[in-house]
Amino acid sequence: MIEFLFLAVIAILAIAASAVLGPKLGVAAPLVLVAVGVAASFLPVFADTHIDPEWILQGVLPPLLYSSAVSMPAMNFRRDFGAIGGLSVLLVVASALLLGVFFMLVIPDLGFAWGVALGAIISPTDAVATSIIKKTPVSKRVVTILDGESLLNDATALVLLRTAIVATAAGFAFWGALGTFVYSVVVAVVVGVAVGRVDLAIRRRVTDPTVNTVLSFTVPFVASVPAELLGGSGLVAAVVAGLITGISAPRVLSPETRLSDTQNWRAVELVLEGAVFLTMGVQIKEIVTHVQDDHAGVAATLLIALGALALTLVIRAAYVAPLLGLLERWSRRNEKLQPILQDWQERLETPEGKDQAFGKVHHFRRRRGSPRDLERFSLRVTRGLADIDYLMREQLGWREGVAVVWAGMRGAVTVAAAQTLPDDAPYRSTLVLIAFAVAILSLLVQGGTIGPLLDRLGTKADDAEAAEQTAAQTAEIMKLLRTSAETVPPVPKFGDQPPSKEAFVAAKRQRLAVLAAQRTALLDARDNGTFDADILSEALADLDATHIATQMHGEFAR
Repeated sequence: MIEFLFLAVIAILAIAASAVLGPKLGVAAPLVLVAVGVAASFLPVFADTHIDPEWILQGVLPPLLYSSAVSMPAMNFRRDFGAIGGLSVLLVVASALLLGVFFMLVIPDLGFAWGVALGAIISPTDAVATSIIKKTPVSKRVVTILDGESLLNDATALVLLRTAIVATAAGFAFWGALGTFVYSVVVAVVVGVAVGRVDLAIRRRVTDPTVNTVLSFTVPFVASVPAELLGGSGLVAAVVAGLITGISAPRVLSPETRLSDTQNWRAVELVLEGAVFLTMGVQIKEIVTHVQDDHAGVAATLLIALGALALTLVIRAAYVAPLLGLLERWSRRNEKLQPILQDWQERLETPEGKDQAFGKVHHFRRRRGSPRDLERFSLRVTRGLADIDYLMREQLGWREGVAVVWAGMRGAVTVAAAQTLPDDAPYRSTLVLIAFAVAILSLLVQGGTIGPLLDRLGTKADDAEAAEQTAAQTAEIMKLLRTSAETVPPVPKFGDQPPSKEAFVAAKRQRLAVLAAQRTALLDARDNGTFDADILSEALADLDATHIATQMHGEFAR
């Protein structure tokens, strides 16, 4: 026990040190941890180390994916859901099948089904690995697409893996695999939505921020475990629960609770991410030893892994290129639609325009329009214009396409899924080493060069233009805050007499009411996509800080 605690402390210190030293050395922290793990694997204490893959799949990935989903800008995720869905499903399936053919050809007597199983293991990008790109100069839209893809593609890969393993004995059935995938996702979505809503309903009644945060640590497991027991994807369930929480928490949870959540989950993310890469490095020596014992040839295995990584990048590039073309066509369509929506937005400010909107509702729904219908129509116009503005401002060119291709790294999911291969799988040790090698080569080659590559491509937005847009949006947000504050009645003036205790209390309540009105206005703007997600997040954080200060110190100055 003492030995385990000592190793755990050393691991945490190594994780903290890599987070500090990695950026200073110009090396991504995950790569530093993999190197530390490989070095540690030669110590006697780590001889014959074996990490149960279920600890990664069921114990580490759900909270990591949940935390990433909570912090993801939901509006940006919705805007690019088509691209994210294609990368998460179609690209994973295509990659697994083509890699299956490759492995069948280069590994004698492996067979197509086992080749597809290994292809499914290698196909998904990893949320932990793609965290590297957030520290590089790349557009926010690229980050959203990569984040969304890595959150959702695990379900596709794991369902394909299970189907391929079954097919080794019973044969592959396309419709059966499709039905299994759809069922897995539907169950996960239902469970995730239910858990997310119940979680918020419970936590809104808990006033202690520390207790509230402790409850939040259980949410990814409360979502993933039932989903898995019902035959669904536990990882997708955790992601959906995180999205529900991220969207609704600012409206139902106190600022103190959300601040506690943010600080504590960041620490959890750091430790869990670091543990994944450390354990990856620690297991390398054992896997290599098994391959040598099987006389499979380590050099040949690494060469196959290098070819597999190159093939994944080629397949990804072949998919992303036409995807960019479709997005470009969609952008031109939006450009034509923009003046039409702007015209409708101006019309809705006049009685005549509202009457025309009622006529539209009557024409399409074949019934008389109601005030609620008019409100929905106006909201759709507002959101449509915000979406078009975002997509035109964050257009994806060939440089961003290169970033999407090169940033698709493999990591924890590949390593964990490889170890779930059954013991009777042909060439099992070789297949596991290929998966490990692909993950490490991906982190080393792609992760180690993504920053300089993006700098050379010039994918970073113009600083002057970005500063101008930020200043303009900040001014609009300040105007919105002033307008929403004016909706709250002011407290009476104190006059020449010293303010009483009741007057202080009334002023404090009025200040909190102003902050509540301002928060509601900002959240409505967030749901409409009116402002940049990062700028709006900073404004909400400032409101939360003011709210906490007012609660704690009784500040009431206006």
